[in-house]
Amino acid sequence: METKTLTPGQTRQEKNKQLIVEQLKKIPIVQLTCEKLGIARSTLYRWKKADEEFAQKVDEAIIAGSQLINDMAESQLINAIRNQNMTAIIFWLKNHHKTYTTKVEVSGKIKTNEKLTPEQEKLVRKALEMASLNTLNQETNKTDVKPKN
Repeated sequence: METKTLTPGQTRQEKNKQLIVEQLKKIPIVQLTCEKLGIARSTLYRWKKADEEFAQKVDEAIIAGSQLINDMAESQLINAIRNQNMTAIIFWLKNHHKTYTTKVEVSGKIKTNEKLTPEQEKLVRKALEMASLNTLNQETNKTDVKPKN
C-alpha cells in the first residue's frame, strides 16, 4: 500500500485520487491500482461518476500508461529482433512492411451484360461482408469493394 502523506488542506480522498492517477500512469490497470492502494474498484468508479475532472484525469492517465507499456513492449520486440528471434522478426515485418502484410486476393469472371438475381446478389454481399471488404454506398445502393487497411 502506498504511503498517504497528506499535504496541508488536502483530504484523504483527494490524496487517494492523486495516487490513483499517478499509479495508472505507471500501470494502466484499474484492478491492480486499486489493490496496490487499498481502494475498492467500486469506490474509484463512484468517484469518477461524481467528479468529472477526476474522471478525465483517470482516463488520461490510463492512456498515458498504455502508451508507456506500448513503448516498453516495442522496446522488447526490438531486442528480440536483435537477438534473431524469428517470431519477432515476422511479427514486425507483417505489421510494419507493406510487402509482408496479409493480403486477400479475389479473382473471377464477370459478364457485364448479365444481372445477378436477388438471391445471388444477397450471397455476394454476404461473402464480401464476411471477407470485411464490403462498404455499401447508401445513396446509390451499389457495393464498392475496398481492401481493409
